[in-house]
Amino acid sequence: MTRPAWAPREVDIDRPSAARVYDYYLGGSHNFAVDREMARQAIADWPDLPRIMQGNRAFMRRAVRYCAALGIDQFLDVGSGIPTAGNVHEVARLENPDARVVYVDVDPVAVAHSVALLADDDRTGVVQADFSDVDAVLGDPVTRGILDLGRPVAFLAVALLHFVPDTRAPRDVIGRYRDALAPGSHLVLSHATADGVPERAVDHVALYRRTDTPMSMRPHAEVLRFFDGFSLVEPGLVWFSLWRPDHPVGEGAERLPGYAGVGRRD
Repeated sequence: MTRPAWAPREVDIDRPSAARVYDYYLGGSHNFAVDREMARQAIADWPDLPRIMQGNRAFMRRAVRYCAALGIDQFLDVGSGIPTAGNVHEVARLENPDARVVYVDVDPVAVAHSVALLADDDRTGVVQADFSDVDAVLGDPVTRGILDLGRPVAFLAVALLHFVPDTRAPRDVIGRYRDALAPGSHLVLSHATADGVPERAVDHVALYRRTDTPMSMRPHAEVLRFFDGFSLVEPGLVWFSLWRPDHPVGEGAERLPGYAGVGRRD
């Protein structure tokens, strides 16, 4: 296909990207034909997928509002993806206009668009780094210039860790971030699961093996361990549609599988 002007030269436009597929699910425009084809195939196998992704995004917005209402004015969004409406800084600033945000992603398309979007905003920054490289994320001059790590930070790992296999020790990595953050910091986390939908999950995991970021769905007990060293706030680790919903949630929340929770570092 013809390369769009906004796509960095180093990006492979012939191989689907999890970040760009997610952008498509959310109604974004920064995706390629190969991403849309993969998304359409996934939706054909699992029609609820767009609702699942949108529900995950809605959880993120509620959790950011929760943290901002506590007085947290610093946010570190790792695995932030491609910018779409309702970004962390937009949501946080509805509560606190002075909120500061650093977005981190390893995907060059996500980084390029974040840089373009935030070019005139001196209270946000963008870092290209891998989640597992804690020193690179926290030590980057952009991070250090925008965030004061001596004060509480909301650390977001939203729809990220299911793309990090156990061989990369994601629990240990989360522990390193936890230890580097000030008391009063919060972990905002969501994670895909096969709980309740094992047949659909098998096909979905197989589909993501076509990307550079294969998926590792985990059960509730394993996701809960990411919160070691954090005190879970109510209602705990739940289906993301049940985490402090804005409106009553009817039956069938488990049809949108994915766990979400927020924990405080004491």
